[in-house]
Amino acid sequence: MTPLKTPVSKFITTRGTRLHVRRWRLPDVPKLFMLHGWMDISASFQFVVDALASDWQVIAPDARGFGLSDWPVAQGSSSHYWFQDYLADLDALLEHYALASLRGESVNLVGHSMGANVVCLYAGVRPERVRRVVDLEGFGMAATKAECSPARIAQWLDDLHAPPSLNTYATLDDVAQRLIRTNPRLPLAKARFLAQHWAKPDDTGRFHLLADPVHKMRGPLLYRLDEVMAVWSKVQAKVLHVEALASPTLAMIAGEVPTGEFKQRFKAFTDWREEIIDHAGHMLHHDQPERVAALIETFCA
Repeated sequence: MTPLKTPVSKFITTRGTRLHVRRWRLPDVPKLFMLHGWMDISASFQFVVDALASDWQVIAPDARGFGLSDWPVAQGSSSHYWFQDYLADLDALLEHYALASLRGESVNLVGHSMGANVVCLYAGVRPERVRRVVDLEGFGMAATKAECSPARIAQWLDDLHAPPSLNTYATLDDVAQRLIRTNPRLPLAKARFLAQHWAKPDDTGRFHLLADPVHKMRGPLLYRLDEVMAVWSKVQAKVLHVEALASPTLAMIAGEVPTGEFKQRFKAFTDWREEIIDHAGHMLHHDQPERVAALIETFCA
C-alpha cells in the first residue's frame, strides 16, 4: 500500500537517549500526539493518520527500545525498561514540540495499549498540560498483592541470567505473515507496509524485529492498582476509552475477574466515556482506522 500522507523523521535526545519521531506535519494546525503499544512502532498509526478528515499535525515517537529509537538496555546502560521512563520521554517530547510548560498549551494525547497507559498516567501527573486523552485498548494490568513481590523479584533475577531473544525471519513477507498470525484481520498490503518499518536485515540478510528483546522480561516491581487509580483521579482532561467488542485483551488481563468488575477502575477518572468498536481486535487502529480516526477527531475537535 502507498500511504496518503508521508511523515518526516526526526531524532530528539532526552537524558542521553535518542528518540525517533515521525511527524505528519501541517503547520499552524492542531496537534495530536500518538503513542504506540508494546512491541509496536510509530508507523503503526499510518492508517489512522491517512483516515483523518481534518488537518492535524500528528507527532508520534518510537518508544525507547523500539523502532529507530535508542535501545538503552541493549546498549548496557540499564537492566530493565522502567515504565516511568516512558512518562519522562513524553514530558520531553511535549517540551520540544508543544512548549507546554512555557506557554500554557494543553495537548491532545492518543495512546494504544501500552501507549494508552502512558498517556493516562501522564495526564494525571501533568494535568495542566493535557486537554484530551484517547485511550485505545488501554486497561492497565491485573491488580497484584504485596505477597507476590518475593517471587516476582526472584523471577527477574533469574531472567537476568538468561536474557530473552526474538525470532528472525528470512524475508519481509515472512515478517508480514508473522503480523497476520497475530492479527488475522490485517490485510496483506497493510502487513507488508508495517513489516518494512517493523524489521530490518542484518549482515546475513535475515530480518530482525526493531524491538529490544529485553522488553519480554517482566520487571521486578508489582503493578499497584491503588497507585495508578490515585494518579488517574488527578486527570482533568476528558478521557475517551475505545475498546474492541468482546475485547480478547481485556478478557486476558481481567482473568477470572468479570470484565464489568475489572472496569470499575475507570471510575477513578473524573470525566470518562467509552466507545465500543465491532469487527476489530486489540489492534483496532489497524482493523477499523476510519472509525478510530472519526472518534479521535470528534472528541478532540
